[in-house]
Amino acid sequence: MTIQDPMKQTFRNAMARFSAAVSVLTTQGEAGRCGITATAVCSVTDSPPTVLACINRNSAMNPVFKANGRMCINVLNGEQEIVARHFAGMTDIDMDARFAHEAWREGRDGLPVLDGCLASMEGRIEQVTEVGTHSIYLVVLDEITVTECGDGLVYFERAFHRLASKAEVLRAA
Repeated sequence: MTIQDPMKQTFRNAMARFSAAVSVLTTQGEAGRCGITATAVCSVTDSPPTVLACINRNSAMNPVFKANGRMCINVLNGEQEIVARHFAGMTDIDMDARFAHEAWREGRDGLPVLDGCLASMEGRIEQVTEVGTHSIYLVVLDEITVTECGDGLVYFERAFHRLASKAEVLRAA
């Protein structure tokens, strides 16, 4: 039995107070095809368009992303919670079945892109930095697709929540 560092648990509780968009990071290449649900994703700069994404170093998918050198960030819509659950490993289906459950298409350079997501951003992994338990990926984007409508999917207080789009809020008013 290990004694949990109280600062570690307090940090986790504080991070649970952050609302974060839910994305599925995907890759495909010589090392294989895989995807993982992530909320630690954010913009870095628009010149050149660069995104930061974090993956746990112990994840079986981490070396696949590193070896393939490319990533697609699929920002999920409010109706795609089951996709988030599948790729977070919350269901008992394997990786191939995860890709079979939804409409995926091949994007630029063969990356898996999820149809119907709010945005998909494809690019090359420019840099990976190891910090504590996670690998921090800097991804320089070369293809971006944005959907004009749809609710958001966020993770808050350790649960998924649907976030109404601006159009939906105005329609309800």
